[in-house]
Amino acid sequence: MTIPAVRQGEYADAQIDDYGKLPRAHFPWRPPLRMEIRARSSLPAATADSTAASPGILRGTAGFGFWNYPFSVRGDILMLPEAIWFFYASPPSDMALVPGIAGWGWKAQVVHAMRPGAVLAIIPTVLATGWGHLTSNTRPAARWIQKLSGAHEAVLPIEMTEWHTYTLEWYATEAHFWADERHLLCVPYPPRGPLGFVAWLDNQYAIATPRGVLRFGTASCESQWVELDSVSIIPL
Repeated sequence: MTIPAVRQGEYADAQIDDYGKLPRAHFPWRPPLRMEIRARSSLPAATADSTAASPGILRGTAGFGFWNYPFSVRGDILMLPEAIWFFYASPPSDMALVPGIAGWGWKAQVVHAMRPGAVLAIIPTVLATGWGHLTSNTRPAARWIQKLSGAHEAVLPIEMTEWHTYTLEWYATEAHFWADERHLLCVPYPPRGPLGFVAWLDNQYAIATPRGVLRFGTASCESQWVELDSVSIIPL
């Protein structure tokens, strides 16, 4: 999947998916299943110390796994994000969903916002982010953002430019992530689906912080790619 060199304000996306124009109720995948993908990228991932000006890193977002494509109208009254995937973002992205973990980088990630607890967390999250904006004390907001999003993450301690095998086992009561048979994350009670498979590379960024900053856009980048050698999804 390759995108060309683009300037800030232009959008480029290379994507493979299996949900097309399907309504979300007909998205293909539910647990239990096992996904295994062998992949590499043309440039290294951003690290916790990277900035928007850091040279020689993969720009935008990329990844592979399952989500509910929440940013489209498909007959749903309300659709919050649901995802279980390997996810990458570079600065200026700053999606601070889990306290203590940078809002960018190469991660195993679960987002489970379509649950009753998320509704109960909306008002406290708004109040806490307002408090964080006024006082710079962002700890309460960070905790409430995680409760609202249902997010769990682990930074992947591997080099994206090298071939690695990424494995996800998704069950109704838990999800497990591996890289080259190294177990990296276990998440209890992940999304139950149905979700669609997606693998992509683009030049977008998103900012959502405990200080109440919310912003989206596109970043300039040179030509870059993510290569998939194999993709296997097996119902268990």
